Amino acid sequence: MIDLSPFIFMVAMLIGLSLLAGKIRNIPYPILLVLAGVLVGFIPGLPVVRLDPAVVLLIFMPPLLFRSSWNTSWLDFKSAIRPISRLAIGLVICTTMTIAVVAHYLIPGFGWGAAFILGAVVSPPDAVSAVSLIRGLGLDKRIVTIIEGESLVNDASALVIYRSAVAAVVSGSFIFWKAGLQFLAVTVGGIVVGGLLGYGCCLILKKARSNPMAQNCLALLTPFICYLVAERFNMSGVLAVVVSGLVISWQSPRVFSYQGRTQSNVVWNMITFLLNGVIFLLIGLELSDVITNLQGFKLSSLLFHGLVISMAAIGIRFLFIMPASIFPRLRGKKQEQVFTWKNTLVLSWTGMRGVVSIATALALPLVTTSGTAFPHRNVILVLTFIIMVITLVGQGLTLPLLIKWLNFIPTNDQEDEELELRLLVIDQDIAFINSRISGIETDVQIVDQVRRLYELRFNWLKGNYLKENKALEAAISTGTVLERVIKAQLSVIEFNRELLVKFYRDGEYNADVIRKLEREMDLDESRLRSQLE
Repeated sequence: MIDLSPFIFMVAMLIGLSLLAGKIRNIPYPILLVLAGVLVGFIPGLPVVRLDPAVVLLIFMPPLLFRSSWNTSWLDFKSAIRPISRLAIGLVICTTMTIAVVAHYLIPGFGWGAAFILGAVVSPPDAVSAVSLIRGLGLDKRIVTIIEGESLVNDASALVIYRSAVAAVVSGSFIFWKAGLQFLAVTVGGIVVGGLLGYGCCLILKKARSNPMAQNCLALLTPFICYLVAERFNMSGVLAVVVSGLVISWQSPRVFSYQGRTQSNVVWNMITFLLNGVIFLLIGLELSDVITNLQGFKLSSLLFHGLVISMAAIGIRFLFIMPASIFPRLRGKKQEQVFTWKNTLVLSWTGMRGVVSIATALALPLVTTSGTAFPHRNVILVLTFIIMVITLVGQGLTLPLLIKWLNFIPTNDQEDEELELRLLVIDQDIAFINSRISGIETDVQIVDQVRRLYELRFNWLKGNYLKENKALEAAISTGTVLERVIKAQLSVIEFNRELLVKFYRDGEYNADVIRKLEREMDLDESRLRSQLE
């Protein structure tokens, strides 16, 4: 019989932490998670939980990466592709090499294979932690886009390097030029597989628009299918997942029904909440057993080594990013206004490590192909946890203070853009009602009442809310009139969606603003259709 008590314990603890996070505003939720992981590691009597390393990446990485890429605007991502690529590929390689050199020469007996694995494990920062800390502090939206885009790609690039390093240690051989060719093949193959499967998934999702349950079941399976298919052909599973998520993000306004989108937000929010929390607590439950089997290393020594390696990781990020505020060629003409010294300083300080580092450390195999124990596996686990605690707690708690000290001036650009878009959409709605609804609905009074509803919204947004709203509601609250007005409103909502898709594809408005309006329309349609039932 499977013992579910550890899982029940972890979920109960996550619920408690979530409630606690609502009470303690000064400590962000990601930091509470890592502190809980530390606490769990030293509570006596708790069961030691061991997942098969082969399934750790399969369970945690596909859904988390898929959700992140699905939430990413392709147009925003494309507009910042140059700095994102520099950070997600160039910085990851530099960080991996720097940490490998420091770890090899700092830690006695720590071979190059283990050192490069440690470098690959802790090279990608965690955007979820960074964005949750900087939200609402007046930071340039383009910097947030770069942080999110960097995390999306650097997770994939770091995992490709990690895979090569682990394969070299397991097999006991490493040939540089072969590894380089394999890196290229794995990367390109993962992108191709993800693109093909992503578009294939969109075709099926479009066919299943009338069945939101089927849509969300398919969306839930997609990251696992992409990962497994890519890995089956020795391609990058994580890159396949990221690319498929970007494809579905681009196509989602056309392929998902309003019910499918509404359900998916709830489902995916719960999944990411559980997976992010469980991975932190999982390493805590393994920690006590790992610490007692450190293969001759002292915990006090590893604490010192972890501190030094953390400083090296933070330092290389500064050295890599800060020159962009000085040398224009490094930032590109389009990013001229983004890479001010203030923005680059904040970007340099957003190197917190998180869930990806923990998952990849836990996924290290237990033995090599020769049957011997994987070299320094427990040491890598402990060092990863130490580095995560130092960066997440140290940088996480000081990042908001740094932003406040730099005195960023909050802008209302997004709010102004949202108001402009709302007014434009309603103005187009009124034109649609006059031209299309009046051609379908023969009753002039029905058309007039629908038009007045949208005129009221327009005036309310302009600050001229009219008192006739209650009278209008009373006029359309009866039987047949209500049904006909609702059907006309549903036609307008469908027109609105096509309008938002056009704005989204053209890149005329911020993707976050468009998605916010899309969610409101989904809720409006759900409310209106419930009145027809």
